[in-house]
Amino acid sequence: MPEDSNPHLAKSSKENFLYFTLPMALNYQRNSYKLWESALETYKDSTTNFVFDVKKVIESEFKKVKTALTKYKVALQPTKQTEIWIKLCKTISEQFNCDIRNLFAKCNYDVNKIRTYIQVEHKKDFPYLSGNKICNYWLYVLYQYADVKYKNLQDLTVAPDTHVIQATRKLGIITDDEYNKSNIQQIVIEKWNELLKDTEFCPIDLHTPLWLWSRNGLRRLNDKGRFD
Repeated sequence: MPEDSNPHLAKSSKENFLYFTLPMALNYQRNSYKLWESALETYKDSTTNFVFDVKKVIESEFKKVKTALTKYKVALQPTKQTEIWIKLCKTISEQFNCDIRNLFAKCNYDVNKIRTYIQVEHKKDFPYLSGNKICNYWLYVLYQYADVKYKNLQDLTVAPDTHVIQATRKLGIITDDEYNKSNIQQIVIEKWNELLKDTEFCPIDLHTPLWLWSRNGLRRLNDKGRFD
């Protein structure tokens, strides 16, 4: 997966949680592999890795942060995405004492409480991270790459990005008419929630196989169990 490009920090560390949080807010309408490759290069460079330190970001001049974020193309929209990064750092500083792990403790590690805090109560404080697709996927990535144990994990929905939506359509779970509706993301979430209710699977468990299947062309398996 794209997030495999990471510095392999201690899973439970503040630095690891921040590494998988800040770039996620810029993960829209772009190649995810390129984003996380850029994030890793930025982290490895001693002149730019300060952007993963919340305190250093909010104490730095805007131009310095923008230069660091654009050097390896973490930010593709220099001004707008630098503003998003700084805004998120200010939120983490002011509400969680520069440590995003405090958000999870504050919400008792409950998926529903975390999403309500980000998507409803403090939506403006979490630009793009509060969106349906990114918020769910961000929580899933932390579950996979950081040391966090959620309550109500079964309520973590699929992250309905373009690939997941296309795979869902290919499987016949949504109709062509539904595919073209403006609320398609919510439709996909509801369909998978309904399908997996009372099963051993959480909807988010399907994100990786659906995403990889779509990204590789939605190919069919032949009778030998191989892709055509």
